[in-house]
This record gives sequence, C-alpha cells and structure tokens, in this order.
Amino acid sequence: MHPLDPGEHWLEAGITGLPRQREWDAVATSDAPGEPGSEVEFVALPGGQILVEESPDGTDTAPLVGALEGSIEPPYRATAFRRDELWTIGATAIEVTRLEPDPRGDDLELTYDGSTLALTVDGLPTDPGAAPALERLASEREAGGYAANAHRLDGDLFEILVFPL
Repeated sequence: MHPLDPGEHWLEAGITGLPRQREWDAVATSDAPGEPGSEVEFVALPGGQILVEESPDGTDTAPLVGALEGSIEPPYRATAFRRDELWTIGATAIEVTRLEPDPRGDDLELTYDGSTLALTVDGLPTDPGAAPALERLASEREAGGYAANAHRLDGDLFEILVFPL
C-alpha cells in the first residue's frame, strides 16, 4: 500500500472541510469620492462620534459610515479601501469602556497566569497596580488566567479585549 499524498494544497480552507475564520462582522461598498489605493481606518462610537485613525487629507468618512448603517451597530472598528470605482469597507464589533483612574498610557497589556500579574504600558513593563480598572474588568470576566489588552481611543475611553489563557 502506498500512502495517499494529497499534495501541497490539501490544507487550504474548503479542502479540509474547515471554513476560513471570519474576518469582518459587516462589509459594505460605497461610491463616495476618493483616489484608488486610498485607505481609511476609523472607529464608530455610540452616539454617532467617529474617530478617524488614518485617512488621506480631505476624505469624508460620512458615506463610509452610512454604507455600514443597518449592518452593524456601534461601537465598531472599520477599514475602508478605495478600489477603482468603489470603496470596500469591513467592520468588526469592539468593546469600549472608560478606565478610571487613568492608566497613563495608550496601550496596555495585562496578563495573569493564575499566580503572577504582569503589566506593560506602551511596551514597557510597569507595576501591575498602575491599571486597577483593567485588572478589575478582566478578573470579573475570567476566573483563571487571562490576557487583557486596552488601547486608548479618546480621553479615558479604551478599546478592550479580554482572553482566557
């Protein structure tokens, strides 16, 4: 007997029966003005506030936000790419919360392995007591080990991710 050799493409999505992981919670297109190759990144917050993180000068995000209306509710993070004739927009739901007291950094990574708590703020290790609001939020969600990330969006408002370890 000879072993079956499925070839180099055997593990591609669809061949194994495993679907490709979903990247976007909502997608849309818009015929808003723009230069081909342009990219816009923005965050939509409840109440209609839009935080533009990356955009060519003069790009109006209103038509891009409008194209997503009805398919995803804020808060969400979106990326739009200008193709030849249209913008393609992908959006992912996010969680936002206020961290008080202010952790005095823009990007926080808090990990707890079941015995040791570690915190980095803007890539530098620091005292885990410097982010009590993030620790409280993460420990309320996860009974065991966890990794919690917080990215400052605006003022004391942060985008939060908490994962079990």
